[in-house]
Amino acid sequence: MVLLSTPFPLRMAGTSLALALVLLGPSCTENKTPNIPAPVAPPTVTNADAKDYADYTELVWSDDFNGAGALDASKWTYDTGGGGWGNRELETYTTSTNNVFQNGGNLIIQAMKEPSGSPAYTSGRVLTKGKKDFMFGRIDVRAKVPQGLGMWPAIWMLGSDIDQNNWPKCGEIDMMELRGQNPSEILTTMHFADGSGNHQQAGIPSVKLPDGSSFANDFHTYSAVRSKDQIRFYLDGKLYYTFTSGTTGSNPYPFNNNFFVVLNVAVGGDFVSNPSPATIDGANTFPQQMQVDYVRYYQYKQ
Repeated sequence: MVLLSTPFPLRMAGTSLALALVLLGPSCTENKTPNIPAPVAPPTVTNADAKDYADYTELVWSDDFNGAGALDASKWTYDTGGGGWGNRELETYTTSTNNVFQNGGNLIIQAMKEPSGSPAYTSGRVLTKGKKDFMFGRIDVRAKVPQGLGMWPAIWMLGSDIDQNNWPKCGEIDMMELRGQNPSEILTTMHFADGSGNHQQAGIPSVKLPDGSSFANDFHTYSAVRSKDQIRFYLDGKLYYTFTSGTTGSNPYPFNNNFFVVLNVAVGGDFVSNPSPATIDGANTFPQQMQVDYVRYYQYKQ
């Protein structure tokens, strides 16, 4: 999800060398052979090599949202609160089952206009942070998104080290964002930092369906295939964008690290504009829903 101002973490093992010095006389010393541990081979990184989309057949983690009511707390947690989230958005995120719930085999993230006017809008933002990290492999999210001025659904990922390396140094992978006023196109954007920590980004600004129809009309599968120094993005199994370590130039490449998944629907803000009064008062404009059929993480056999 695009962050317009800063809103919002690898381990190293080493060996030690011991040198024993024994004094045998006033002018004589003897160096004993150091006890140096044998070198340890680095751990094998699973799925570091890039494979074809169809080779990722081993289901490692998933949520098909087949329950009822609240989300599975062993897999998901919530971001809550308001304050614009760096983009002057209008929604307040809650843990309420009015905004986030399971129904009919789908996760529903529902943006609502509140009758009291304070907050004006509520919605949901859920994430796997602290529950499940993802490294190399393929993540599929099958979802149906809302549309309309001021609606901003997003399927994205943040570096799991964000509490140690703040945004944008932790990296951000926007698998899919949609500006509600342009429902026939989605965006994919990568956010990272230069050597001084300043925000940089790259991506593809317009991806359309073959028939040019609205993404809100039906479910579609949004996929990111991560391998060492490369991320490939697919829409309904078709490749449309490849991002590599070379794309960042001389800047750090944080995308070989662990990331967690974020799903949300924002309302208004600098990225999409705010709902107009006519839209706010229009019949059946709110609530607006993003329906998520599943989130699945696959790897290939080593």
